[in-house]
Amino acid sequence: MNTPNSPAGSDIAALRRGLRQAAIAAREALPAEARATLSARIEGHLDALLETLAPRTLAFCWPWRGEVDLVAWAGRWLAADPQRQAALPEVTEPAQPMRFRRWQPGDLMDTDHHGIPVPAHGLRVEPDVILIPLNAFDAAGYRLGYGGGYFDRTLAALDPPPLCIGVAFELARTDSTHPQPHDQPMDWIVTEAGSFRATPSVNG
Repeated sequence: MNTPNSPAGSDIAALRRGLRQAAIAAREALPAEARATLSARIEGHLDALLETLAPRTLAFCWPWRGEVDLVAWAGRWLAADPQRQAALPEVTEPAQPMRFRRWQPGDLMDTDHHGIPVPAHGLRVEPDVILIPLNAFDAAGYRLGYGGGYFDRTLAALDPPPLCIGVAFELARTDSTHPQPHDQPMDWIVTEAGSFRATPSVNG
């Protein structure tokens, strides 16, 4: 997946770490007004894309470190059709695939292994579509998370695999995330600029 000009070994690790840190810092520095405007555009693009994809069970992530906050939007998505289900991922132990718990607005919340909110009593579900936050991403659909590999392990373990939609602000876009063999690409990317099919050939 790396291009001939890509760095290797520890150089790649350092480059990816730098990309991650810079993207998170830029995202956290967004002024509240700009964040609200960009988030509203992202929600509109998600609405249009999901109307076409029509999932019944949709997983999303509780916002962390300035990520796009989709909690209120997910509540509205659920309210539009009583047959829909939403879910949140849960890390139960290190270095293992995540599980998904059904979520509804007003649910009593607990925290997972990393202190991220999850439904305290939500039933286990398997999503048709997962909305995945991106610290940094490229046009090929590859992403940088936080370095724990949780989504890569989870996606590799799910059968059939769900459709994956990466969600981020455009400031997270980069020419290449220098993907590694274990990295799982997104099918779609949604930012304030629109929704885009990933183009895996970009990274070879």
